[in-house]
Amino acid sequence: QVQLVESGGGLVQPGGSLRLSCAASGSIFDISAMGWYRQAPGKQRELVAGITSGGRTNYADSVKGRFTISRDNAKNTVYLQMNSLKPEDTAVYYCNQVEVLHGYTYWGQGTQVTVSS
Repeated sequence: QVQLVESGGGLVQPGGSLRLSCAASGSIFDISAMGWYRQAPGKQRELVAGITSGGRTNYADSVKGRFTISRDNAKNTVYLQMNSLKPEDTAVYYCNQVEVLHGYTYWGQGTQVTVSS
């Protein structure tokens, strides 16, 4: 059974930076696509950034140029570096793992990011 544990959230001022981490258990990390989603109060969950097993990345338009997703297969960990944070980035951020052979999908418990002065 895969478990995803996020960390790195918190309160930051506008213009600041945070790095989120998501550590995955299990043995399928190498063959999984990983993603970060976020959900703000009253809004639907949305994709922020994704990275394939081969390292190809994609980003929501709202975060392009500010956020960077990366993965370390040796550590079974995916990261989200968030720079130039804005109040509208405030949300609960969720880690997502999709095992590409069968489509098995897993979610972390979420970590709160609050951007406020």
